[in-house]
Amino acid sequence: MGVDPAFWSGKRVLVTGHTGFKGAWLALWLAEMGATVIGASDAVPPAPCLFQAARVQDIVDHHELDVRDREGVASLIAATRPDVVLHLAAQAYVRRSYLEPVETYEVNVMGTVHVLDAIRRAEGVRAAVVVTSDKCYDNRETGRAFVEDDPMGGHDPYSNSKGAAELVTDAYRRSFFSGDGTTRIGSGRAGNVIGGGDWGEDRLIPDMMRGALAGEPIRIRRPDAIRPWQHVLNPLSGYLVLAQGLYSGHPDVATGFNFGPDPDDAQPVQAIVDRLSAKWPGALTWEIDEGPHPHEATYLALDSARAHERLGWAPGWTLDQALDSIVEWFAAHRDGADMQAVTSGQIARFARSNLEQTA
Repeated sequence: MGVDPAFWSGKRVLVTGHTGFKGAWLALWLAEMGATVIGASDAVPPAPCLFQAARVQDIVDHHELDVRDREGVASLIAATRPDVVLHLAAQAYVRRSYLEPVETYEVNVMGTVHVLDAIRRAEGVRAAVVVTSDKCYDNRETGRAFVEDDPMGGHDPYSNSKGAAELVTDAYRRSFFSGDGTTRIGSGRAGNVIGGGDWGEDRLIPDMMRGALAGEPIRIRRPDAIRPWQHVLNPLSGYLVLAQGLYSGHPDVATGFNFGPDPDDAQPVQAIVDRLSAKWPGALTWEIDEGPHPHEATYLALDSARAHERLGWAPGWTLDQALDSIVEWFAAHRDGADMQAVTSGQIARFARSNLEQTA
């Protein structure tokens, strides 16, 4: 099963967090398939950001709304009557969660409660996907990939809040969304997504691209840390396929799913730095950032067998294709290209390869 443009054509889709990196890619993809995209986010990030660079606001019904506003969320869902809700709004940074733990829990946990409760109180939402993170698991550094039934947890407030959001989603699913005719709820877990247009703080690829564009060396915290790197369109395709399955009443999909890359693409930071440096058309140098740094897991990988078996999902691009697309995107941005066209072109290429793999 792949992403079906015919399914999304004409659907009313609410995307929370549509001004963020993943949300902007998702909103643009949905609009390209003919969906009516309703976006809810607390603010538009300052430039540079993908939302502005690709002019996403021109193609969505844009609402400035903080998911911590319970009644505001309820009013928006009741008024816009979406067919599908894709909940991506979050405080998305591990290191910021050490500085702002209360805000992190408010947004990531209570924001999820508010969205799910608004769906419960409204009518007409057929399917909803809550997006959390690969960091939702209690990572005890066992050296194996996480499966969906592993315990939730998390050392830092961000990771812990994502585990809590998964528990909230499971409780709402069991309590309110398990009967006939109710909204079908699933969750998607992915992390270390990379792609053009990401200028997020304390992230490897944005730091590298900022350094490349400025001609300055980048500072690397943990060159030995292993992460499940993948292009952002890989997990987004998983969220869309999951929503399709939920909407159609496909058995055994109202649950949580890992959407990770092929096992060989779980690579150390050092390997990503070296490969991207070789691909970038210009000088790109780096040095060790001695810190101090808060705790970060050394090894993190996902087992996506459940998504393969129940959804027929597979990652559309390899790590090497992802890195090529990043170089293409940032070089085009540097050269003043039409970034909505560049981003849409990459989505079209990905969609073709994804359909070929899942046919």
